This record gives sequence, C-alpha cells and structure tokens, in this order.
Amino acid sequence: MRDDLDRRWQDLGEFIREQRNVGQMSLRKLSDLAGVSNPYLSQIERGLRRPSAEILQQIARALEISAESLYIRAGILDEPTSTVDPISEIRRDQTLTEEQRKSLIRIYESFRRENELTGALALSAVTDGPGDEGNPPSA
Repeated sequence: MRDDLDRRWQDLGEFIREQRNVGQMSLRKLSDLAGVSNPYLSQIERGLRRPSAEILQQIARALEISAESLYIRAGILDEPTSTVDPISEIRRDQTLTEEQRKSLIRIYESFRRENELTGALALSAVTDGPGDEGNPPSA
C-alpha cells in the first residue's frame, strides 16, 4: 500500500516534469508562474513532496493543463468511468424544468432509435449486396 502511494507521487512528479519540458519551461519559470518555491517544485517533481490540491491547481494553471488530470494522478480524484448514462444525467440536472428534461429524453431516445434503424439498414445492405434486394441467391 505504501509503495503504491509512493509510486503514485513519483509518477505525478514525472508527469509534471514532462509537461514542463513539453512546454519548454525551466523549473524556475514554472515555480514563478505557479507561485511555489523552486526547491519545493523540484521536490514535487522528484516525488519527495506531496502537494495539496491547491498547489496542484496552481501548477496545472501554470502548465496550462487541467487540474483534474493532476488530481487523478495524485489520487485525489478517481478516474472517470467510461460509461455515462445520458438519461440519468438529464434527470439529475436541476437547472432544467421537468418538462424540459422529459423533452430532452424523448429527443435523445428518438436519435438512438433512428441510429439503430440506420445501422440495421446499413448492415442489411452489406449482407444482401448491391442489386440483391429480396432476390434469392442464384445457383
């Protein structure tokens, strides 16, 4: 467990260093932009320090990357799941009225049905071949 945590901080530091190098930024320049001391940033890059979420946000802003990517690497946030249920998300959105949510769900479901139908027709055209619509195969 401890080794995994140490490895995570080491990976985070390496990622920050890589991003700094990609941006062709010196350690001193990044430390100035992020508002952290040069030695502290160096220790973060070497995995010796565990910065707070606020410090990670400052570093992310200076590197012009998302703070979320650093939070995930640091273990502050979990990686997003690959499956999103749009209908659940629409139902959860409290900025919409109930009628707006219902309308969006109907539209979304109609697009899904349309795409399924289009996909089925395209598949049938491929399997039947051109010019074979409804004709039995010849011997």
